[in-house]
Amino acid sequence: MAIVSIPNAVATSERPAKSRRINRTRLPAALALLPTALIVLVVYIGCMLWTVRLSFTSSTLLPKLDWVGFAQYSRLFMNDRFLVSAENILIFGVLFISGCLILGFLLAVFIDQNVRAEGVFRTIFLYPYSMSFVVTGVAWQWFLNPGLGLEKLVRDMGFESFTFDWLVNQQMAIYTIVIAGLWHGAGLTMAILLAGLRGVDAELWKASRIDGIPVWRVYLSIVLPLLRPMVVTATVLLAVGVVKLYDLVVAMTLGGPGIATEVPAKFVMDHLFERNNIALGTAAATVMLITVVAILAPWVYAKYIRPQGRPA
Repeated sequence: MAIVSIPNAVATSERPAKSRRINRTRLPAALALLPTALIVLVVYIGCMLWTVRLSFTSSTLLPKLDWVGFAQYSRLFMNDRFLVSAENILIFGVLFISGCLILGFLLAVFIDQNVRAEGVFRTIFLYPYSMSFVVTGVAWQWFLNPGLGLEKLVRDMGFESFTFDWLVNQQMAIYTIVIAGLWHGAGLTMAILLAGLRGVDAELWKASRIDGIPVWRVYLSIVLPLLRPMVVTATVLLAVGVVKLYDLVVAMTLGGPGIATEVPAKFVMDHLFERNNIALGTAAATVMLITVVAILAPWVYAKYIRPQGRPA
């Protein structure tokens, strides 16, 4: 027993020393990250808490520290402009996310066929995402303008009865924002899903050919389930972009015609900097924050928290 206990005692004595060495090596890294952590805590989290606090006040031009309860939220959800913006962001979000996923998947499948000049196609499809939403909005504003773009081009070709006035049509203007958003975001989805497709085992394709399974069936029933993590990642990125949609709308329509393309982010900016209504603007910003948290929380839980909670 004494002989067996000696190695155990030595091992026990070595553990604190090893732990101290690890702590000493981690100390410089922790000190280097400390300023960033303080910035995150003070600037980001502090500003979010300050915004939430102001939403419960009667602040107008300047912040106040009074307390009015949920009065601003009651005003917010009775505001026609905000309700229109919420409806618009819902329409845009559903069409934008679903459209980007479908179009991005089709583009990824196309490139995955070992086409010639694959690098050229990848660059062309991903190039719109490299531009800002402002540039995208201005380009599509010119293209869809009835007096400058597609409608004028087709009429100059001899089709004088052709009409495409969605940009100035209150019922259809929001769909022009969707079109521009799809052009901008589909390339990102393509890149994410293409990386997943390149990781599919080649033996799977050989087995499907031997079994005589149609290619489209393989993609829908086998490949897509394998790409679930990539699809979830792309969905989260697109959904966050939907919530903070602002510059594309400003560049294309300025929220018009009328308030036909108003979105929550523009509502917040207008009330903070133009209408001098800080309380109502911060209430809308808080609603947006809650929406983002609601979107991210299930993803964070599924990706980071639940795997750690599984039994080893």
